[in-house]
Amino acid sequence: MPENQGGSVSSASLPGGASAKRPLVIVLGVLGVLAVILGIVFMVATGLPHFLTAGSHVHSASGHHVIRGAVAIVVGVVLVGAAWWFSRSKSSAS
Repeated sequence: MPENQGGSVSSASLPGGASAKRPLVIVLGVLGVLAVILGIVFMVATGLPHFLTAGSHVHSASGHHVIRGAVAIVVGVVLVGAAWWFSRSKSSAS
C-alpha cells in the first residue's frame, strides 16, 4: 500500500464537484448581468425598442418602466448572487 502521495483530491473526480457546477454558475452569471443591464436600460431609456415593451398595455413614459427596471435589477442581483454562492460552495464529501 503506497504511503501518503500528496495532498488534495481534484473535485473533477467527485460527482457534484466544482466542474459539475460550472455550467450552472456561468448561466446564472450571464443571465444576472443581462438582467441588470436590461434594468438599467428600462430606468434610463425614454424611447424603448418595441420588443422590450411588447405586451405592455400602458404606453405612458415613466411609471411602469421604472418598476420593470427595478424588478429586473433586483432579479439580476439575485442571479449574480446565486452564481457567486454556487461557485464558492464546497462539496459535502471530503
